[in-house]
Amino acid sequence: MNLQAELEHYRNVLIVRLRGELDHHTADVVKVKMEDAILRGSSDHIILSLKDLQFMDSSGLGVILGRYKQVKARGGKMIVCDVSPSVHRLFEMSGLFKILEIHDNERMAISSLEVVS
Repeated sequence: MNLQAELEHYRNVLIVRLRGELDHHTADVVKVKMEDAILRGSSDHIILSLKDLQFMDSSGLGVILGRYKQVKARGGKMIVCDVSPSVHRLFEMSGLFKILEIHDNERMAISSLEVVS
């Protein structure tokens, strides 16, 4: 299976919806798309919606951590939402939930940022 990445700018937030498998075959494409969107847009924050992400490996974790550092350096936040049980477990084992906020869905993630922004 391949990966589809849908990127949407909403106010000062970049919403990234991933569908498929984020692994060593697809990680570079996602990295470049996200970096480009962050640098071109006026996004202070990132919401990563993983509702349709079936699989992720350590390459995917690296992409997420790298974009987290990029947005954090700009004073922003990264929020993850709609995480499947298998991806949730990977995030827990890697310790990413210690630095990333998690919400049940995009609406809740956006609401949490509107309180902050």
